[in-house]
Amino acid sequence: MSDSNTTYFTNPSTFILLGIPGLEAAHVWISIPFCTMYAIAILGNCIILFIVKTEPSLHGPMYYFLCMLAVTDLVMSTSTVPKMLSIFWSNSREISFSACLTQMYFIHCFSGMESGILVAMAFDRYMAICNPLRYSTTLTNSAVAKIGLAVVLRSGILALPYPFLVRQWPYCRTNIIPHFYCGHMAVVKLACADISINSYYGLFDLFSVIGMDVVFIAVSYTLILRAIFRLPTKDARLKTFGTCISHLCAISALYIPDFFSSLISRFGHSVPLNFLFLITSVYQLVPPVLHPIIYGVRTKQIRGRLLQFFTHKGA
Repeated sequence: MSDSNTTYFTNPSTFILLGIPGLEAAHVWISIPFCTMYAIAILGNCIILFIVKTEPSLHGPMYYFLCMLAVTDLVMSTSTVPKMLSIFWSNSREISFSACLTQMYFIHCFSGMESGILVAMAFDRYMAICNPLRYSTTLTNSAVAKIGLAVVLRSGILALPYPFLVRQWPYCRTNIIPHFYCGHMAVVKLACADISINSYYGLFDLFSVIGMDVVFIAVSYTLILRAIFRLPTKDARLKTFGTCISHLCAISALYIPDFFSSLISRFGHSVPLNFLFLITSVYQLVPPVLHPIIYGVRTKQIRGRLLQFFTHKGA
């Protein structure tokens, strides 16, 4: 193609988000389950925050980490779903270049933050089961705050190169993104340059954050399981392991779709866009929906406080 037929612009004023390519006619119908899931995520996580705040018996490390996870879920879902719904409902597909980069940063920052919080929760379970006598002296309020700050700083710093890497390239021919949000690889694929550094950094971020976090969680649960199997009775083993079920479900809800989404977006060139969208939407919406449900159902104190609240309302 000649240069006369190609338009280069270092910083495009806007990008166009297509939503779900090939299913534009069904956008309104597709929006119904996504809107429902988003509403459940907002309501569920706000209820978790309200219950922990108003119930003094829940003012402990495990529930502080749960509140951090709820806030992260709220930001993660809100950074993508409202724009997706505006595409589905009003065909509002334009997004400014700056807003696109901001959305990209928030997605990567809070994705890493969510992973870090799950590591902190694994450490909480390790201390509670393997070193119960040191639990209260190790996981003090000050220690929880420092862990939370470390998680925020790590995620914020590692996500910072994404918008800068995207901004430096020239773009050509089109500013149309075949997606419902500004994903890193979806945007840089529009660049007229060698984007190898973007791909390499994305993989580095994936494996240095989520990869390392998975290792830390695996080590924690290896030690936890070893401690559980040393318990004298089957009932004691089951009861102790039951305190970890909620956390294990939360881990599965985040990491499985995250790995699939990241790897398919880089190497699945022959994967249909509809399938890629499905995996990505699962990653974006399912964890914020499942986390409050998992902890609301599995955590006795939260479940009891919630039932008490609705009982008083009914009375």
